[in-house]
Amino acid sequence: MLPHDAPQPRSTPAGAYRPGRAGLVVAAIVLLAEAVWLFARLPGAALASDFGAIVVAGWAGYACVDAARRHPAPLRRFWALLAATMGLAVLGRALWAVQRLDDGGLPNTPLIGLLFTLGIGTGTAALLCSLAAPRSAVGRARTVLDGFIVGLALIPIGWVVVFRDIAAADIADPLRTFGLLYPMLDLVQLTILVAVAGPARPMWRPLTLIGASLATRAFADAAYVSLFANGSYAPGHLIDVCWPLSYLLVAAASRYPLPPASDDADEPTESPLPPWWRVALPYLPVGGAIVAVVLARLPTGQTPHMVFVGMMVLLGVLALRQGLAANENLRLVARLRRLAYTDQLTGLPNRLMFTRRLRRALRDESPVAVLLLDLDSFKQVNDRFGHSAGDTLLTSIAGRMARAVADDGSIARLGGDEFAVLVDGDRQVRPERVAERLLAALQPSPGEEEAGVHPSASIGIAEYGPQHTSHIDLLRDADIAMYAAKAGGKSVYRTCTPALREAAVSRAELIADLRRVVDEGQLHLEYQPIVDLATGEVRSAEALVRWRHPRLGLLSPASFLPLAEETGLILPIDRWVIHEACRAAATWRDRAPEATVAVNIAAAHLRRPDLIATVTAATAGAGLAPRALTLELTESALIDGSDTVLERLRQLRELGIRIAIDDFGTGYSSLSYLHHIPATELKIDRSFVARLGEDARAYATVEMVTRLAGAFDLTVVAEGVETDEQHAAVTAIGCVHGQGWRYGRPTNLADLRAALVPAVRPRG
Repeated sequence: MLPHDAPQPRSTPAGAYRPGRAGLVVAAIVLLAEAVWLFARLPGAALASDFGAIVVAGWAGYACVDAARRHPAPLRRFWALLAATMGLAVLGRALWAVQRLDDGGLPNTPLIGLLFTLGIGTGTAALLCSLAAPRSAVGRARTVLDGFIVGLALIPIGWVVVFRDIAAADIADPLRTFGLLYPMLDLVQLTILVAVAGPARPMWRPLTLIGASLATRAFADAAYVSLFANGSYAPGHLIDVCWPLSYLLVAAASRYPLPPASDDADEPTESPLPPWWRVALPYLPVGGAIVAVVLARLPTGQTPHMVFVGMMVLLGVLALRQGLAANENLRLVARLRRLAYTDQLTGLPNRLMFTRRLRRALRDESPVAVLLLDLDSFKQVNDRFGHSAGDTLLTSIAGRMARAVADDGSIARLGGDEFAVLVDGDRQVRPERVAERLLAALQPSPGEEEAGVHPSASIGIAEYGPQHTSHIDLLRDADIAMYAAKAGGKSVYRTCTPALREAAVSRAELIADLRRVVDEGQLHLEYQPIVDLATGEVRSAEALVRWRHPRLGLLSPASFLPLAEETGLILPIDRWVIHEACRAAATWRDRAPEATVAVNIAAAHLRRPDLIATVTAATAGAGLAPRALTLELTESALIDGSDTVLERLRQLRELGIRIAIDDFGTGYSSLSYLHHIPATELKIDRSFVARLGEDARAYATVEMVTRLAGAFDLTVVAEGVETDEQHAAVTAIGCVHGQGWRYGRPTNLADLRAALVPAVRPRG
């Protein structure tokens, strides 16, 4: 995170006046006046140089104090340390000026050197307080060592550049040679700034100016050392302008307005990988330093003492840097291992770790059992309360389950709302007992039950045996048992048995066969007539799909349509049925022009935007009028009542397609949704018709539904009419149409066409 990413309590609009701008202008004028004075070699150049540096450094210190006051806590320390750096510069330069006026020479005293060195230390500490700097102590130490490696490499290089042609007697003067430490320390700071500036984002503007300040100061110090070593430096030299210029750049950096706070300021960001040059930065100058050591040898063949010491220190720092890097790599490997094998939300082992433990337990050839848990209706928690609440609930549930398992097993989160428990031979407990403890631990407390945010769990158990060849087979059986537990009412556990395994294999094979059922032409339609109860004429026919399975023979809809709906394979089947039924209806229009065809469609089709296109293409392709097609939908499909579903139904009605509510009375029969759904027919479920002759309440129910349909202007169809008594009852009640074996069993298209005569009188 860069400093400008931090949350800011206050912000100054762009272009608005900021406190201290006038002072910055004054400091710039002072610097310009000093430069003109030194360039023109006017009298008192040395005093003008000292005065300009003190004034500009003092103003820079005040500007940094003001910035520390304006900035939030994360950046306050950064600016406060820079203010201390400028204060030390003022103190050191003032002491320099006083001693120079007193002695008349260059006051290179240890006290002045100490003040300037302390200023470099506080400046380095400021850079390490930048929000882009490493957060760990090891990371900060590594960054400082990188800077020292680059700085120490400058010593032999600087020696060759500055002292190679100077007499040995002059080189022996420590004031001349130790001056190399100043540009070295400047280079240390500059390297640290480059390291912490943030390699994957644009550099924060104040850091850019501070970097320019460090580069200016490094140039000034290097030029001073070179001039001083050659005896050509005198106070008031034009190079003296560079030091106050570096202070002015720091003052300018503090004047930038605070960026506006962003909503994602507190969001953690992923640390980007550094570029190659950032990794190689501390090592690039080392090669040049080695060459410089060879070139720096004196005519006597000896290596200058300072170069030798510098190289020894450089080698020591390099060794320490490599040690830190190795330690950091070990820590990183350990952290990566934790990330690889631990679920980050719950802290439990993840799927990878669970699989490793399971395989190790199987290699030990001890009794092994796996419990697979899936939370029931957990999606409703996310949909109702949001994913944050869902994550909190998952964490709480994980803790409960871990306490329930205790030392009798190893629990892991496999992903989503799925957990697993491994019980191996070292535990003296049956897996069924562990499952009971888990179900008890997941019972909601009274507060959770009232809030409705605590799902139950379905648990599947599989014990390793001869039928298993690997851990994959064991997990598959646990999954089979878990789905059996869900089908058995949820909040229970089931143990995998050969019967369950065989049923699951058959189910998987049937799903695989369903994927090819349309393409291989294995489907065909049968038609059951729907008659007018008053005249006996066939008014419509319901298309019923059958599957000629190549191995299992003829399959009824009940044996494969629920599975097709569950897997989403119902969509291509529905499309085929709609097209085929429309083509069939077009063939009997010459015999019974008013007879229509009814097709059942799944709820999933109502949510698809291509339903309208499918229906229009089917009717147009068969040359069938849209009013000759009725789409039958169950109550559970229609009760959705979403705006999208209702709009799609209205579009179908505008095209002329008829809408029938199938199996009415068995779902969520509600008067409210009859007001909104543009239905044309209502089909009374066969379960009510079957009890007409023996249950007065069934008679009353059918009569009530018939009157209700009349109030909503819906045509009533009585389903499942099989006897003369049922026919007489529904006719007496006032049902308009009837369907059932009393009027005809499902048959092929040819037989249905033969039954389509102008008048088919019912018996009795």
